[in-house]
Amino acid sequence: MNQDKTANSTGRILVIGVGPNGLGAEQRATLAGCRLLVAAQRYRELVAESAAQWIPIAPLDQALATMARRLPEGDIGVLAGGDPLFFGIGRRLLERFTPEQLEFRPAPTAVQLACARFRLPWDDARLISLHGRESNAALDPLAGPGLTARLLAGPKTVVLTDRHWSPDRIAATLQSYLATVGATGVAASIRLLVAENLGTAEERLTSGRLTEIADRRFAPLNVLIILIGVRSCNATKGVELAVTPEPNFVALQDLTPIIGLREGEFAHQRGMITKDEVRAVTLHKLALPPHGVLWDLGAASGSVSIEAARLAPGLLICAVEKQEERLSDLRANIVKFTAFSVLPVAGEAPAVLSGLPDPDRIFIGGSGGRLAEIISTGSTRLAPGGRMVINGVTAATREQAPRLLQAAGLTVEISEVTVRRLSADGRALNFNPISIITGSK
Repeated sequence: MNQDKTANSTGRILVIGVGPNGLGAEQRATLAGCRLLVAAQRYRELVAESAAQWIPIAPLDQALATMARRLPEGDIGVLAGGDPLFFGIGRRLLERFTPEQLEFRPAPTAVQLACARFRLPWDDARLISLHGRESNAALDPLAGPGLTARLLAGPKTVVLTDRHWSPDRIAATLQSYLATVGATGVAASIRLLVAENLGTAEERLTSGRLTEIADRRFAPLNVLIILIGVRSCNATKGVELAVTPEPNFVALQDLTPIIGLREGEFAHQRGMITKDEVRAVTLHKLALPPHGVLWDLGAASGSVSIEAARLAPGLLICAVEKQEERLSDLRANIVKFTAFSVLPVAGEAPAVLSGLPDPDRIFIGGSGGRLAEIISTGSTRLAPGGRMVINGVTAATREQAPRLLQAAGLTVEISEVTVRRLSADGRALNFNPISIITGSK
């Protein structure tokens, strides 16, 4: 526990939410008794007449240290936009100070105001904050694992942006990804709503398609709303929701099982698909984490990738496949099952692996005769505690894989799966045994 949480103090930290109309008389009266005021530069003029000392809220660590040192002297006022406990400074304050030292007085949030301006109910919206992400690691699917999927996870998503990840950049990235997987219907159904500088003289409301928003520039203070399945969209008249041009989009998200898709539901070539029973065991052996990166090498139709995406939406899944007809099936399956955390990668391992982020899990469904190279590269890049799972169909793979995994310093476990399907009248369909070989780092 931070020592500041147990420190005795005579003062309180009064956290005041600033609404669209600034500070009211009651809020000003509360702040009048404070010896120290902490606020962003844009709020300084609101307390310009106060006799209390003012310090900037950034850098935050420095401001928190000053507050801890000055708290015994008396009350401290903190100004924050909207509700400080809604993606705001409230969480950091509670980490540093005890609840008894803090008092919160929220104002309407930017999300509330934005949805009110667009006349849009928001109790069914998904909320995502991109505040403070690294400038090179937000919505690029290779840098922001699973984030693209989160933005497209439902028909209504509200995004708190920042100056790096502005609405135009988000729109361009979504546009690029949806074009990559061929989801033209989904892309056409998306409308973006942007509310800038809410509550100020510079307030502006904008609505448009991905292409339109990608070509515009926006003030740093904004809220972005992503809608999928919109008939009409007008910033001054509100929003009318309708069924998406991709008719299965919402239904699939709500009704498709998390695990349990059948071979016949996937587009695939000449039986080139992991059998249902084997896929279930494979996913179990992968022990997928909720976040991180999965490499699916020799992905073919992407059945393992698709079900992995549904099991762990926060994963970025790099599905590597060299044959164009199988890549076409992979893209079709990504769109059909709205598995937008799957990134199709054209090429062959290990050559294309240098351009991918380091994996937490690796599945090798096909090696193209380069198993030794793939295991060598993969084991080096694999995160500590990661797993590499190989489905051994051929005798050569079953013989080589355990030895190669051990040589790479991984702990090896082998299971053999034999699938025998029986019809109601007793007829049997037998499949060749498959060794599922797991290497743990």
